[in-house]
Amino acid sequence: MYFDHAEGNVFRPPSEAYSFILRVTIGCSHNACTYCNMYRSVKFRTRPMDEIITQINAAKPYAQHIRRIFLADGNALVLSTDKLLTILTILQQTFPRLQRVSCYAGPKDMLNKTRAELIALREAGLKLVYYGLESGDEVVLRAVNKGVSAAEAIEAGQRIVAAGIKLSVMVIAGLGGKENSSRHANNTAQAINAIRPNMLSALTLMLYRGSELLDQFERGEFTPLPPAGIMGELYELVSGIELPLASHCLFRSTHISNHIALAATLPKDKDRLLDDIRAAQAQLAHVTDWDPYNNVE
Repeated sequence: MYFDHAEGNVFRPPSEAYSFILRVTIGCSHNACTYCNMYRSVKFRTRPMDEIITQINAAKPYAQHIRRIFLADGNALVLSTDKLLTILTILQQTFPRLQRVSCYAGPKDMLNKTRAELIALREAGLKLVYYGLESGDEVVLRAVNKGVSAAEAIEAGQRIVAAGIKLSVMVIAGLGGKENSSRHANNTAQAINAIRPNMLSALTLMLYRGSELLDQFERGEFTPLPPAGIMGELYELVSGIELPLASHCLFRSTHISNHIALAATLPKDKDRLLDDIRAAQAQLAHVTDWDPYNNVE
């Protein structure tokens, strides 16, 4: 649900399907990751308060039904803390049944917020942040132009967790290609161990039109993993995740990009999840005619 006719496409996490999508920015302030084409068609800008209020007013007739609100576009946390607090206060006043406000956030946005600012945002209603870590490996992060080092990427996630805001981390299987598959898997696992997110989603690399990574592939400079290779990498990644026994991290690999849907709670279900991944790898081993643009035919 959204009430906006501004430029650009609207994107949201799958779990926000029934949320009110409030576009507080247009596009992504970084917008330079080589694997992503989501916001290439628009110039980044922050929305003035009058545009934000117009959307909120349009949603008012549905106030009794709105329990979740997702702040779009690509990294709403780039807004100043004062502006975000103003928006959160208005949302709390307007929607009496509101339970959760969430947003995407880039690593630089999180690093630019102090602990006190993040705690203030949590207390004002920001309960969940979706963070595209993508990889915990220095080489891969540099190759895809993520804009931060591995240490910075980890610290960014740790700041959200330390502030008491729930963190959903996304990683991309296959992002390092064949050459960097093992280091991508192992170092991403170590990053997850250091961050300890509440949720972890493993997506599968897709080569999108308008992305530099697609151009690299077509020039023969990047070799993607086949479906069974993706599962082998995912097995290596999950094997390396060692969270405290008291942890409760929801693992999902159910995005449209994924070859086979997987779900578990870590660390409780780790052994079963590894068995499921091995079974999926065996199932996909016969796939030789696969489309790197759109997954399995």
